[in-house]
Amino acid sequence: MAAILGISAHYHDAAAALVVDGEVVAAIQEERLSRIKNDPALPRRAARRCLAIGGIPTADLDAVVFYESPYARLERVLVYGLRHFPRSLRQLPRALEVNLSRKLWVLDLIASALDIPRTKVHAVSHHRSHAASAFFPSPFSEAAILTVDGAGEDTTTAIWHGQDDRLTLKSALPFPHSLGLLYAGLTGYLGFPVNEGEHRVMGLAAWGQPTRQAEFARLIHPEPGGAFSLSTDFFSDMLDPQCGFGPKLETLLGPARRLGKPWNLRDPTDQAYADIAATLQHTTEEALLRLAVQAREVTGARSLCLAGGVALNCVANARIAAEAGFERVFVQPAAGDAGGALGAALLGAIEAGDGRCAPMRHARLGDRCDPGEAAALAEALGMTTRRVTDPSQEAAARIASGQLIGFVSGREEWGPRALGQRSILADPRHTATADTLNRVVKQREPFRPFAPAVLSERTEDFFVGAPDELTPFMTTTRPVRPAASLDAVRHVDGSARLQTVTSEGAPGLAAVLEALSETAGLPVVLNTSLNGPGEPIVSSAADAIRFLATRPIDAMLIEDLLIQRTQKS
Repeated sequence: MAAILGISAHYHDAAAALVVDGEVVAAIQEERLSRIKNDPALPRRAARRCLAIGGIPTADLDAVVFYESPYARLERVLVYGLRHFPRSLRQLPRALEVNLSRKLWVLDLIASALDIPRTKVHAVSHHRSHAASAFFPSPFSEAAILTVDGAGEDTTTAIWHGQDDRLTLKSALPFPHSLGLLYAGLTGYLGFPVNEGEHRVMGLAAWGQPTRQAEFARLIHPEPGGAFSLSTDFFSDMLDPQCGFGPKLETLLGPARRLGKPWNLRDPTDQAYADIAATLQHTTEEALLRLAVQAREVTGARSLCLAGGVALNCVANARIAAEAGFERVFVQPAAGDAGGALGAALLGAIEAGDGRCAPMRHARLGDRCDPGEAAALAEALGMTTRRVTDPSQEAAARIASGQLIGFVSGREEWGPRALGQRSILADPRHTATADTLNRVVKQREPFRPFAPAVLSERTEDFFVGAPDELTPFMTTTRPVRPAASLDAVRHVDGSARLQTVTSEGAPGLAAVLEALSETAGLPVVLNTSLNGPGEPIVSSAADAIRFLATRPIDAMLIEDLLIQRTQKS
């Protein structure tokens, strides 16, 4: 029996995860506590909170496991930089400075930050961490595992075979041939921030057509066995994790879109950018499908697990589930680098003899929000507060009347998507609701879709297909039935990024949906994350009150505490 802390840091989405006696006790991204979006810093706050939740003093930790090898990463930077010299002349000194400073000494920094012996701190490889985060929390005793991201040490893509508590590497693609870097470079080209705007590109893609496949055939080249190669001369700096596009890409596709420029898809120029996004999405899906088919062939497994930042592409996940020939597919909700912390902790637990964790049935792994603290803060700001007897009925009545409700329930969710613990809930039936949320509350691009949450047993009344391992964590899309009156959550292509809800997975949200079904005959709600533009999802009472004070929603429910800016009936 052992207490193992996993850590990811120094790229993006830093996080900590605690596994005690083989059980996942807590997992938190540093951004939730630091309030810095995608915070890459060593997750001191998240680590301390995980330990506090688990009641584990740092002295009682048996091991801390970092999610990648800093020495192997440095070796990759050196080898790649020297191999491509003198082209890398400008980038190599900066890349070496970054990797020879905090990144190389991260294991020592962790020991110092936690005040534990350096001998307790270990490292595992990046893609093995991803594979562990995908397979060990899955419900499968055997599965093919596909890990796909920008880069981890010298690997960008890997196929694994998971069996019980074992991971066997079957094949790997070397840096820089990377779907993650391809998507990142085009994200920057389309005017979105790299490593943060990729989900925006996925939403934009549905508004376009994949008309630029001839040009994309010059960027990425399929090879036998599901592999591919990337034409790196179209990108600006393959040594930089913020890899962007180069002048040659603009020669191929036309001038890049300016960062931050407002979108107007009635403008032919913006529509052309949407076509590029659609072509990128199509290219990524085709490459992932080839990899998934290869994974099935080399492992013989009937189930598939996906991890790495690219596994957060829920549109691609839907195609893989439908077309790759697997019976079941699972994507852990924090599939990106944050999830590497969980994978590292699980590998440490297995090494300590604790075996696999139980299958992940929910993502409630973070901190709680104190309604007493929230009430004190709200009242100090002149807001009105009252305790309600039935929070789910209160929320349902307000949603049915057209209100936008902040909803804070239980421990916060693990991963980048709100799953009913830190959400804005709204009526899913009217396009005007989505327009108001995008324009006024979230202040984001008008083409961005919103997700529906539905009672699991009512899924097929509104969406095509039964619930599966992907739907509880919002890691896939489903067609919305044409007759369903769900205009606020129906994307332009007729799909929705679906969350199916049970009382085990999200008890607070399930109760709201049951009440909404009773009062309005609709067990579906619009569910979007409780955060403003450029902000992490709300974590604490102070975060929630700050959001209510600055964003035009109608009310906030924190457990049984109802808060409003002014007195309303």
